[in-house]
Amino acid sequence: MELPKLSVVDYVVLALLLLSSAVIGVFFGFFKSKKTSAKEFLLASGTMGVIPTALSLTVSFLSAITLLGTPSEMYMYGTMYLYRGVSWALGCVISAIVFMPRFRQLGLTSIYEYLEKRFDKKVRLTASITFMTYQLIYMAIVLYAPALALSQTTGLNIWVSVVSIGVICTFYSSVGGLKAVIWTDVLQSVVMLGGLLPAIIQGLILVGGFKRVFTIADKGGRIEFDNVSFDPRTRHTIWGVVIGSTFNALADYVAKCTHLNSTSLAVVSTTTNVLPIKRDPLLGLYSHRYENR
Repeated sequence: MELPKLSVVDYVVLALLLLSSAVIGVFFGFFKSKKTSAKEFLLASGTMGVIPTALSLTVSFLSAITLLGTPSEMYMYGTMYLYRGVSWALGCVISAIVFMPRFRQLGLTSIYEYLEKRFDKKVRLTASITFMTYQLIYMAIVLYAPALALSQTTGLNIWVSVVSIGVICTFYSSVGGLKAVIWTDVLQSVVMLGGLLPAIIQGLILVGGFKRVFTIADKGGRIEFDNVSFDPRTRHTIWGVVIGSTFNALADYVAKCTHLNSTSLAVVSTTTNVLPIKRDPLLGLYSHRYENR
C-alpha cells in the first residue's frame, strides 16, 4: 500500500507555522526587548498577562508524546488514565495555595536558586545536571516521536522534521527569551485546538455520537474507573495516576508563573488550568470504536 504524501498546501502550512515561531523570536529579541537584564530574558520582567500564561501552561503538558501517546494509552488500557485530569487539578490548587506565594516572595528565578540558598552550590549543580540530563532525553523523544509518525504516514524524511523543528525552537527561545516562548505557546495552542477539535468531531460523526463510542468501548473492556489495587504491577490505579501525576504537575505550574507581575495573577493563571478539558483521550476511545465497526 502506497503511503500518502504531504501536498503543497500541507508543506505551506507547516512552513508558515515554523516561520511564525521564528518571527515571534525575532520580534521579542530585536524589536520588543530592551535586553537589560536576566530578569527580562528569563522572567519576561514579570509583565506577562494571565491568558497567555495560562495557555502556555496548558501547552506545556501537550507535547507530541501526549497527542500521540494518550489516545494510544486509552485505546490499549482503558479510561483509568483519565484520572490524570484530577491530578492536574490538584497540582493547580496546591501550587497556587502552597508554593506560589512563597516562591514569588523569595523572588527566585528557578528552584535551583532556592536549593543553593537552602543547602549549598553542590546541591544546586547536582539538581541542575540531573534536570538537564532528563530534559535532553525527553526532548529527543518529543522530537523523534512526531518525526517518526510523519515519516510512516506521509513519507516525510525524519531528519528534515527533527532538524527543522529543533533549530526553530532553539532559535526563538535563545533570541526572544521567555516572552517569545510564551507567545509561541499561544500560537501552538491555537494550532493544537484547531487540529484536535475537527478530528474528534469528524470521528463522532462517523461513529454515531458519544453514546455509541462509550457503548462499544464498554463492551471492549475499556471503561474502568474503580481500580484501587495496591499491586505495583498494575499499570494504572487511582493511587498511582493521581498521586504520581500530581507531583509531576507541581514543578511546571510553579516555575511558569514567576513572570507575572503579582502573586494574585499567578494564582489565577495557575488555577485557570483546571478548566480546560483534555480532549485527546477521546481519540483513543474513538479509535477503539472505529476498529470494531
